[in-house]
Amino acid sequence: MTSPVGSEPLPNARELFDIPDGIAYFNTASVAPTLRTGLVAGEAALLKRAQPWRLLGPDWFSGAERRRELFGELIGAGAGDIALVPATSYGFAVAAANLTARAGERILVLDGEYPSGIYTWWRLAERTGASMLTVRREPGQTWTEAVLDALDESVAVVSVPRVHWTDGALLDLDRIAGAARDAGAALVIDASQSVGAIPIDVRTLKPDFLVSVGYKWLLGPFGLGYLYVAPARQEGRPLEENWIVRKDSDDFGRLVEYRTEYQSGARRFDVGARTAFELTPMALAALEQLSAWTVPRIAVTLAATTARIASAARERGLPVPAPRGPHMLGITVPDGLQRSVVTALEEANVFVGARGSAIRISPHLHTTGADIEQLLTALDAALNRP
Repeated sequence: MTSPVGSEPLPNARELFDIPDGIAYFNTASVAPTLRTGLVAGEAALLKRAQPWRLLGPDWFSGAERRRELFGELIGAGAGDIALVPATSYGFAVAAANLTARAGERILVLDGEYPSGIYTWWRLAERTGASMLTVRREPGQTWTEAVLDALDESVAVVSVPRVHWTDGALLDLDRIAGAARDAGAALVIDASQSVGAIPIDVRTLKPDFLVSVGYKWLLGPFGLGYLYVAPARQEGRPLEENWIVRKDSDDFGRLVEYRTEYQSGARRFDVGARTAFELTPMALAALEQLSAWTVPRIAVTLAATTARIASAARERGLPVPAPRGPHMLGITVPDGLQRSVVTALEEANVFVGARGSAIRISPHLHTTGADIEQLLTALDAALNRP
């Protein structure tokens, strides 16, 4: 597990979330609970949208640009490096449309990785004649070691996360990024399980693309995600040709003076209808709260929570991954019991995720000591432990 040095933990913030007493929610890695400020912003946005005469020309652009700016700050990028996308799959599709591979080259992915990326790379391999290189770990081997052992000059694309989505197992992206550059491979990072909860900096990693959804650790609504595009890739081909990404699209009276030029930076890769009048204020409320908390302080706080859970799991003889991210962990229960344990926990108002072979535990700043005790008590009961 890693956590930033020198960052002070944050106080518990359960009052900022709409989570009733008695509910122990440990499934942020699936869908985060919405902040109360997000609910207020969303309600106001719906009321405004119900009266469209209140929508002004700048409203089509201002919220989107603020989203770019705030997300960029979280990863060390400028607003112009960020495209607004609806989903991880869209971001992967942009990357695949702008990357190349030749017959005989390989696309490196992790075993058991998130499906959207795998399916996208399957299609790229099919189109180019490249092959898939699925990295698996040997007993006692870390994901980083396994990737570095497999990565050579035959690899055209390296597609990896910061932490494995099933159990939070950590990858050393600094080492992997350096090895990818040395091999001449493009680097694509799925940051959906890391941005907002663990520091990640594109200035040092220098990926070609980095994608994240907004409804997990970014605490925002569905349908509003983010794609970082490296400056060297920003002249590429977008998936679609929508009006708002063209130069001077803010001059509504001249929209039929069709332009060949795009807006600057990564904006050409934006999805259509990116304005999202109803949802954008919710995303902004969440991003602004994350900026106020700061990601290093979030990581330190969640590290203490997951360390307590990991220690209790090990005391019960239940394996947890190492190294892992500070914000989530997978607990391996005896074979065949995963589904029944998750069901038993839900009956005790404890909500976790079943991913891969693990019970995935992903708290946030709403998690209290009482929640942890509720989790452990329910886990003991589900496993028939005294």
